[in-house]
Amino acid sequence: MEPQHTINREIKLEGIGIHTGKAVKLTLKPAPINYGVRFVRVDLEDKPCIICDASNVIDISKRPRRTSVGTKDVEVHTVEHLLASLTGLGIDNIIAELDSEELPGLDGSALPFTEALKAAGRKLQDSPKKVFAVKEPVWIEEKDSMLAIFPSEELRISYTLSYSHPLLKSQFLTYDLNSDSFEKEIAPSRTFCTESEVQELKSEGLGKGANYNNTLVVGENGVVNNKLRFEDEFVRHKILDIIGDLNLLGFSIKGHIIGFRSGHSVNIKLIHKIRNQKDRQVEGAIPAVHAEPVCGELDIKAIQRILPHRYPFLFVDRIIEFVEDKRAVGIKNVTLNDYYFQGHFPGRPVMPGVLIVEALAQVAGVLMLNKRENLGKYAFFMSIDKVKFRKTVVPGDQLILEAEVARLRSKMGQVKTRALVEGKVVAEAQLMFTLVEP
Repeated sequence: MEPQHTINREIKLEGIGIHTGKAVKLTLKPAPINYGVRFVRVDLEDKPCIICDASNVIDISKRPRRTSVGTKDVEVHTVEHLLASLTGLGIDNIIAELDSEELPGLDGSALPFTEALKAAGRKLQDSPKKVFAVKEPVWIEEKDSMLAIFPSEELRISYTLSYSHPLLKSQFLTYDLNSDSFEKEIAPSRTFCTESEVQELKSEGLGKGANYNNTLVVGENGVVNNKLRFEDEFVRHKILDIIGDLNLLGFSIKGHIIGFRSGHSVNIKLIHKIRNQKDRQVEGAIPAVHAEPVCGELDIKAIQRILPHRYPFLFVDRIIEFVEDKRAVGIKNVTLNDYYFQGHFPGRPVMPGVLIVEALAQVAGVLMLNKRENLGKYAFFMSIDKVKFRKTVVPGDQLILEAEVARLRSKMGQVKTRALVEGKVVAEAQLMFTLVEP
């Protein structure tokens, strides 16, 4: 099996964020095995860390035209070009420290990141790379966009770009990912927009740091004040974005991706579906039990080793705070791709209240079951009391799910819970469970 890699030495880059226009200094540091990619905001108190993972992706409708990750009030924007470079070069573990909320745009491509990472050198690590091979087709359709992945022995991306613009009409490219070709064929391709979009983007507060050097502006007669690096640079950049967004899976992927007019929004939805397929195939229906309780943050794998729930009935993406016998806080990212929106007010999607309560119950379940004497048990409802719904929850919202122990005994527990969106309570309930052996 292919081993994991980090970098040999620390490297520094600096520049201006394309969307925020803010100056930023970025330091990339070696990281240990199984660390993944983590962003550290060194400009903030306590230097909060964001794990670069699909469960931490900020809804694209709130941060359009880029991929952003965050937890609570801490965010990092436009991560896709760095992530593409890491994937393209086969670098698995790295610490990325920055002193602002957006990565430097540099020349609008992944080439400066790639060159800096190559100069730092790859360091072999004594642990196998995490790889998942897609076993069955997965696809997403959104308006006139489509993105799908099919079983394949390697990662191949076939993309068709087709817009109603004389220079952005049909472009097609198939690319097989490997570190030898990435630097020359994909990394140099730059982000782009049409000249007619510029004013609209500016009015939305976007592109504050964009200029003709870091963004290809496509006019009716050609690229404005710049030259293409490839005749099909636009479709190459779309493939670059897909490679970057795939890094959010937290593991390498084998499959043939076919895309048509897709962007970050569709990319992220496909990633969630791939994660769901992997969870079903690897974990099955029976939870594997921890030998010891887990403290601090719990990712989706740790949650699945505690709870018996699986797709499509697992409603907690991550536990961001855990204090044994006292308190747990979880996250549920609500997306239009969630299956229940197909039938629950499809004309005006609203998350069913009963599922919000179920999500709260699952966080409460983690709180009660993640302790030595309860590992492997099940938590079943005894009663639900004092339930209140204060505000609707819609696609794009991030539910913060809080659970605090009111009473906990060997065979039962009472937990006070509440769900919040952007700091406002949307639901609350007092839940009572009985703990039983499997």
